[in-house]
Amino acid sequence: MRPGAFQGSGLRIYALLYLVFLYAPILLLPVFAFNSGTIIAFPLKGFTTEWFGQMWGNATLRLALRNSLIIAVSSSVLATCLGIFAARASTRFKFPGKGPIMGFIMLPMVLPEIIVAMSLLVVLLGAGIELSILTVIIGHTLICMPYAIAILSTAFSSLDPSLEEAAFDLGESRWGAFRLITLPLVMPGIISALLISFTISLDEFIIAFFLAGSQPTLPTYIFSQLRFPAQIPMIMALGTVLVALSILLLAIGEYFRRRSLSRSGGKNTGGLM
Repeated sequence: MRPGAFQGSGLRIYALLYLVFLYAPILLLPVFAFNSGTIIAFPLKGFTTEWFGQMWGNATLRLALRNSLIIAVSSSVLATCLGIFAARASTRFKFPGKGPIMGFIMLPMVLPEIIVAMSLLVVLLGAGIELSILTVIIGHTLICMPYAIAILSTAFSSLDPSLEEAAFDLGESRWGAFRLITLPLVMPGIISALLISFTISLDEFIIAFFLAGSQPTLPTYIFSQLRFPAQIPMIMALGTVLVALSILLLAIGEYFRRRSLSRSGGKNTGGLM
């Protein structure tokens, strides 16, 4: 066997094992969510949808879901609006300290979330702010904004500047050119940033655990229920719904990201991550 062929086979085996290791736990979620047995183990007992019924009938779960949706919608809108300003400034203008300022804004993307959460907790408590849904929205906006900026910067940088210049030549103001020309062209990128920020906020646990106070969110509720074996099948059903929702939102976000690139004439360089 040629060395190159051996290396190619080894690489394929490694990639297959990696994918199995990465996705097998996720694929097992729906398997046990529809299993009638209360113990998460093989062999399976039978098919049932009882755990999904328990999930929708749980009042605390509904409260946690409502809180998470409020937080996710609010933080995704704030992060995307702030991301529009930052992406616009970084791609269209030159100003002193541009590199350090943008690096500082993008820092939450690489910092450990537990460090961000502890820092926010100390600052908020020191300022006398009571922990609530609002403090979680602040934290989630902080960590979602770098992802929104990364997506929106691609949308703005791939936009042809001559389109705005033509609008200026025709007598439009800067705001008019942005509203009538730029905004519609980057709208798919804005929608993509909204969806990605929503997904990140909905699934985020560490900052919600530190900053939610007595208000439960969906991830913190799931964590609290893992101590009770009788609740595990219902958590499996909930996890199945969350995985399906996350995949759907990411797929829609990727669609709008690719649509933004095609509309603005940019090159598609791959996925979101």
